[in-house]
Amino acid sequence: MKIIHKSLILLTLLALTCAVGFAQEVCPVRPAGGAIVPDPIQLTSQNGVLTVDLTMVTSLDVDGTTAYCFLYAGASQPTEAPTLVAKPGDVININLSNHLPVTAASAMGMHTMHMASEPAATDSASSDPAGPCQTVAMSASITNIHFHGLNIPPRCHQDEVIKTAVQPNDPTFQYSFQIPANEPPGLYWYHPHPHGMTLTQVAGGASGALIVSGIEKVRPEVAGLAQRVFVIRQKTLPSGGEGGFALSVNFVPAYTHLASTISMKPSERQFWRVVNSSSKSFIQLQLQSHGFAKQLQLVARDGVPLSKLQNVKTVLIPPAGRAEFIMQGPPRGTSEQFMDLGFDTGPGGDSNQESLLSNVLPTMTTAASAATTKVPAATQLETVKRFAGLSSAAPVATRRLYFSESPDGTQFFITVEGQKPKIYEPADPPAIVTNTGAVEDWIIENRSQEVHAFHIHQIHFLTLEQNGLPFPDPGVRDTITVPYWDGVSTTFPSIKVRMDFRDPEIAGTFLYHCHILDHEDGGMMAKIQVLPKN
Repeated sequence: MKIIHKSLILLTLLALTCAVGFAQEVCPVRPAGGAIVPDPIQLTSQNGVLTVDLTMVTSLDVDGTTAYCFLYAGASQPTEAPTLVAKPGDVININLSNHLPVTAASAMGMHTMHMASEPAATDSASSDPAGPCQTVAMSASITNIHFHGLNIPPRCHQDEVIKTAVQPNDPTFQYSFQIPANEPPGLYWYHPHPHGMTLTQVAGGASGALIVSGIEKVRPEVAGLAQRVFVIRQKTLPSGGEGGFALSVNFVPAYTHLASTISMKPSERQFWRVVNSSSKSFIQLQLQSHGFAKQLQLVARDGVPLSKLQNVKTVLIPPAGRAEFIMQGPPRGTSEQFMDLGFDTGPGGDSNQESLLSNVLPTMTTAASAATTKVPAATQLETVKRFAGLSSAAPVATRRLYFSESPDGTQFFITVEGQKPKIYEPADPPAIVTNTGAVEDWIIENRSQEVHAFHIHQIHFLTLEQNGLPFPDPGVRDTITVPYWDGVSTTFPSIKVRMDFRDPEIAGTFLYHCHILDHEDGGMMAKIQVLPKN
């Protein structure tokens, strides 16, 4: 539901203040509507290590909207949101500098909260006792990074977002983590996650893809194919046209009246890796030829290769979800359309209707292929080991949670059955406590009249049921759509998922929430604490 969110107030403060020492840094000029979609610059690990310097910057885009970006200066000219590529077992080092303007709010310490420490054995912020991992300043100037989907520790300098708040005047903050040796090869992504400002920064464009390489070893069908990475973003339009917002593909606007273009060789088969980094769009992708849907071969969801390819004509990707599939382009002399069909988000939801979003994704032509990388040949075959046996594992607990909203639609909650609904605050204690080694079944209801996108950090889950019936689309994910309540039925829509807490690396405190970002920033989020197994 559309609301006036506190992040918009903070953004107004940001616009009224001046940068301190960083005025020369701006986001790169983004492409105009109708442009050919470029591939993001790709940075690949060398000798087991990938080290990247990123700077968080904000500036006005050419259309007058506010842009946020992860600026990368290591190329021939400054660029943004590079695709990070590393193998399982590799180390990724990201040196993050925050060059956002210091706002009046942050200068006055507005809403600054010093976090109470958790017990040392489970403290997710175990270093920097007086630094960025111990203080959360609720202002428009803070930032951090969440590595969405990676099964890495929720610790300071790795993937901790509850306490990590990098300020504009802080020294460069280093993230350093090792991709688990058993991490599934696939598509992940990174984005800011400062509570209260996630919507503003992500909708401003601060997000990028992250690939764990090696998918050809699990799904050899992709070996040798040209690989394309498409990050679908969403921005508010200054004119209010197109329903008030528009999607973009690798920063090329995808307006209904001015579609962008993906170039490829005639009839070429390609491997497309798509991230939905929009703030609220449930995207139903379809490739159409003369108005009819073409077949796609679905290879992976949310970074995890499927046990076998699925032949599909439509792929639903909720906010934060990813889909990887094989497609075949049009013959010479013809064109096709890559479309979002729209989605029914419920009577209380934001408009995701086809009337607003049809043809907003690129029109494909048969021009010479854009510069692409190719998936290497498979030197050996492997299986996904990390989530092996999850479907047959015996759950040690079954929990019931539910999404709900205040009657006026301005407050958002995710609540454990038996607890009192409340808006998330960083100082909250964990709503759920469990142990590493556990497998749990969670039944998540939706008691509101708009759809939600459930996401949990650090782990993946297996979706077992929807509304009490076997889930028709099997596979391990980190984000799932929860249907809306019609306001009449005596039972609420629900999904049942099997949570995988078995790996000891994920011990600590982390978050679960709705990935519609104004809902997340508005309080539809809670903590879970996973204690080390005795």
